[in-house]
Amino acid sequence: MAEDRTLGQLVAAATAEVSDVLRYEVALAKAELAASARNGLLAGSLFGAAGYLLALASVTVCIAAGYGLVAAGLAAWAAFLVVTGSLLLLAALLVAVGVWRARKVGPPRRAARTAGEIVSSVRPDGTTR
Repeated sequence: MAEDRTLGQLVAAATAEVSDVLRYEVALAKAELAASARNGLLAGSLFGAAGYLLALASVTVCIAAGYGLVAAGLAAWAAFLVVTGSLLLLAALLVAVGVWRARKVGPPRRAARTAGEIVSSVRPDGTTR
């Protein structure tokens, strides 16, 4: 009989039920994360395969460009030197842009400020350190 249970028994039963609900929620979250991880791994593998094929295609395009310059009348060594020089120039340009963008990277100032505000609001003297 539910009416005959004491307050302690009711609290114990409620605690057990909450514990069960939390355990089931954690199990559900684990199952969802496992499925999500599998999908992410598959997507990453497909992107990796596409990148590999793109790299192979770019090598083929470079060879075709070299032979195209040979067909246009350039000596073979000069044609492939032009293609190689173009690739090196493109790589140098990408490095320069990457360095320029990397210099713009800074610390998370807003997050640090709000973290300091939280700490100062919790401390009795209002300091952050």
